[in-house]
Amino acid sequence: MSEKKILDATCGSRTIWFNKHHPAAIYMDNRREFDTRIWKSGDGLSERTLTVDPDIIGDFTKIPFPDESFNLVIFDPPHLKQAGETAWLVKKYGKLSDDWPQMLHDGFEECMRVLKPNGILIFKWSEIQIAADKVWKAIGQKPLFGHRSGKNSKTFWGCYMKGEQ
Repeated sequence: MSEKKILDATCGSRTIWFNKHHPAAIYMDNRREFDTRIWKSGDGLSERTLTVDPDIIGDFTKIPFPDESFNLVIFDPPHLKQAGETAWLVKKYGKLSDDWPQMLHDGFEECMRVLKPNGILIFKWSEIQIAADKVWKAIGQKPLFGHRSGKNSKTFWGCYMKGEQ
């Protein structure tokens, strides 16, 4: 573990990673998922495969690592609160519980707990169902800076830095 400097606390299918098996990273999620579906697209039928295969199964509200373990933590929690349990997006990204504000608050606190002083937390959020302002309120702080991206600028990337204790 000492060589691991990065924690992806909600890795899902690792879609944000260019190197999905980076040697300095530990990938955590609360589930394993393997799914294949046939999709009808403009050029016929295609197959989509989903693999959620974390190194560690764990809850981001109770991260199983000691305080100040990582230099970088990635927090890309589920962002859907209204979707069917078998929906592709739920399989791919997970789903929030009804107490999502507390869940996100606790998850953010845990991510900050396992960060070393001056460590960086990258937070990704999709505003498809919940506005970023509501998330910042639940967390208790806004990022230092961030960037909107995606087709309709509905995805927000934010950066936090843990201060000296």
